[in-house]
Amino acid sequence: MADGGRRQRAFIGSFTAAGGPGVVTAAVHPHSGALALLESVDGVPDPSYLALAPGGRTLYAVSETADGAVAAYHVHDDKPRLAGPPVPVGGSGPTHLSRFDGHVLTANYGSGSITAVPVRPDGTLAQAASGLLQHTGSGPHERRQRGPHAHQVQPDPSGRWAVSVDLGTDSVRVCTLHGGTLAVHREFALRPGSGPRHLAFHPGGGYAYVVNELTPTVTVCRWDAERGSLKPLTETPVLPGAPAGDAYPSGIVVSPDGRFVWTATRGEDVLSVFAVDGEGLRLTGTVPCGGHWPRALAQSGGFLYAANERSGEVTWFAVDPLTGMPRYDGSVAVPAASCVVFG
Repeated sequence: MADGGRRQRAFIGSFTAAGGPGVVTAAVHPHSGALALLESVDGVPDPSYLALAPGGRTLYAVSETADGAVAAYHVHDDKPRLAGPPVPVGGSGPTHLSRFDGHVLTANYGSGSITAVPVRPDGTLAQAASGLLQHTGSGPHERRQRGPHAHQVQPDPSGRWAVSVDLGTDSVRVCTLHGGTLAVHREFALRPGSGPRHLAFHPGGGYAYVVNELTPTVTVCRWDAERGSLKPLTETPVLPGAPAGDAYPSGIVVSPDGRFVWTATRGEDVLSVFAVDGEGLRLTGTVPCGGHWPRALAQSGGFLYAANERSGEVTWFAVDPLTGMPRYDGSVAVPAASCVVFG
């Protein structure tokens, strides 16, 4: 049970334009980690990424469309209910969102920007964004890096900074939010052409791991929360050899004890396991993801969950606590699945 006796639920996003059901809820078995589908709601197009408010009573979703929007849902039972109309974010193709300092932040991939939308005391959204920060720059990849493509934005562990990862500019921006206005504190360059997609912090707060989509690697960075500073240290391939075909890493997760890092790679359709080794990572193995095109990876209660977009299911894996190696345990069908969050 979670939150004072409520059963734990999973919330699954999907692409409605590709046949997905919208936002799906599932019960989580407390011992096996298995998912059992409960309800779905389709009031928002392409709710591809989700985030829960503290306490789990409000769910937020991007609408990954050309116009770009963010929506809030009340979560009082098994079927989330829209809490007002979606709010335009002033950017196209939002792919990620998070709560930060009384706002919901979105990373808008298509337009290469991040947006702040104020959150009301009841968890619902104000009906207009308070801030929009446009990224600038490009990278050497002729097709994918002609301009900025913000792919993720999240708070750092200290709660002082908003950190945005931009695939198009090969950089990570550390930002502030004051009075609803976003501003860049500092921008940190990664290797040209790497295409950073997502970042996950070590639970100790001193390191950040950036998964790179265009060159299938993970970059280990030292993180200084006092200065809002990110320093790249090492870069490790996510595969033991050259990929046989497409290989586009997507999600990255750090174990709660900080001993392991896991990534998902689309095309190769594998989960990779890394042992944290000082200021580096050591690849210890890969396992099939149980489907095709794992767009996102999540961790809860000793289990890993992969949202396999093109094969249309969420798979789960029990994790060996000594080795970090996942073992496939089951799946549920969710067409065009794109992410999983737990509350």
